[in-house]
Amino acid sequence: MKKALIVTLLSATLCAPVIAATAFTDGKDAVSYRQASFQLIRHNMGDIQDMIRGNVAFDAERVQRRAEALALLSQLPWETFTVPGTKEAGGDVKPVIWDNLADVQERGDKMAADAAALLVAAKTAEQAEIRKAFADFARNCKACHDKYKAD
Repeated sequence: MKKALIVTLLSATLCAPVIAATAFTDGKDAVSYRQASFQLIRHNMGDIQDMIRGNVAFDAERVQRRAEALALLSQLPWETFTVPGTKEAGGDVKPVIWDNLADVQERGDKMAADAAALLVAAKTAEQAEIRKAFADFARNCKACHDKYKAD
């Protein structure tokens, strides 16, 4: 099962640029994709956060699975901001985002790097390392939300 998940994630990662180049039919499609990506990120983050906070039992293997997913998912939403028609298609973003797409991309790159660091920490199974890497990842998410996500 674990091998199948890893093969699937690797295949998706390798194929993502090809798929993404043709994935969006219009701005609304790109917004839906972006929102779905962020929902999956939220779900995986929430599970790790619950373990860090002690709301559920810490499971190092589960943290690693969630971190693997985050390493992939954190790469997905960023290109959707540049799909023609996306600005007009809506979504939960502040208007200021459209004047700051370079900053959004930098933040997306940082998020992906933070997710990769979280995966490295998760592979150690050391809760202190996971906690620190997760805090860095979450802090980056919050900073972007504070600046660009509409309430």
